[in-house]
Amino acid sequence: MTTRKIILFESPAARARSLERVLESLAGVVAAPSLAEAARQALDDPEAAILVAVAGPLDEPAARLLSGLKKARPDLSIIAGTRPSDFLTAVEMISAGGLDGAFSPDDVPGAFTAVRSEIQKKDLEDRRLSASRSLRRLKLERARSDEQRRGLEEIYETTLENLMTAMDIRDIETFGHSQTVAKYAEALARRLGDRDDGKLENLRKGALLHDIGKIAIPDAILNKPGPLSPEEWEKVRLHPALGYGLIREIKLVPEIGNIILYHHERYDGTGYPHGLAGGEIPREARIFAVADALDAITAHRPYRKPRDMAAARKEILQNSGSHFDPRAVDAFCSIDLGEWEKIRYETTKQIPFTEDFFRLFRKVKK
Repeated sequence: MTTRKIILFESPAARARSLERVLESLAGVVAAPSLAEAARQALDDPEAAILVAVAGPLDEPAARLLSGLKKARPDLSIIAGTRPSDFLTAVEMISAGGLDGAFSPDDVPGAFTAVRSEIQKKDLEDRRLSASRSLRRLKLERARSDEQRRGLEEIYETTLENLMTAMDIRDIETFGHSQTVAKYAEALARRLGDRDDGKLENLRKGALLHDIGKIAIPDAILNKPGPLSPEEWEKVRLHPALGYGLIREIKLVPEIGNIILYHHERYDGTGYPHGLAGGEIPREARIFAVADALDAITAHRPYRKPRDMAAARKEILQNSGSHFDPRAVDAFCSIDLGEWEKIRYETTKQIPFTEDFFRLFRKVKK
């Protein structure tokens, strides 16, 4: 609590001691021999919080002195013990802001109440100012935290983009697959009732990075034009675990890691790398599996022609309950095929030009 002093001037001085004893229960009291001296002490002492003046008539010189003091120290509370004949002057001064309160010179309880009220007001103002300072400090700390978070998010996004670019350069045939399947997965999640922007964003990032483990697969296997041998397939099947190990080092959220690690698990438990079944497979990975299959069926591959959306829906339906979560399949089928076509078009319309660039890049590299 702030240390406060009461400057007291009372005339005649013989009565000052009784009022001083009463006010001492509220704060330290300093008696002054004159009104002018009380004003000087109030100006010089920053701990002076209240001036109590019990003088003679509240005449023009006294009123001018008190009003000037109030202008010089607006934080100082001035309370006057005033004769009934001067009450009108006191009220006018209170209205003008030159005085904070008034009481009858003989009303000691009234003086006590007025001073206590002013002290309580100052205590409340101190608490308000303290709370205001604390709020400003919290806002400043939050602004700094937000700035740091934005910086980390920029680094995070740059890391994702670099990983995606590295993957796209490695695997030309499936360039754009991650972007397309990310859009499919988001649409499917929304149809299943997901509305949380944070979860949808994590789903998108997981979809973009789901095949990042293929960075560790040799080019000779990854870009082999013909069928893979059993030994080569075993190496390809390592990419979910390899990808998960890679992103775990940059501490991505669990949902992203779940898609990377479990996107080749099957609903009936025959998938890899852990052979999880049904609800053991994280929900985001089950959603992604349908989106991944939709793009795989409808996209061009060197070893087969793309099929249309109707064929994709038929195949996905046939694998409901075996490869795919039936609820995810039902949600997929509830969306018109035209909507899926629109998502695909909007996502892939720039991809052919980029593929041409990377093919040229590979030729130059060789």
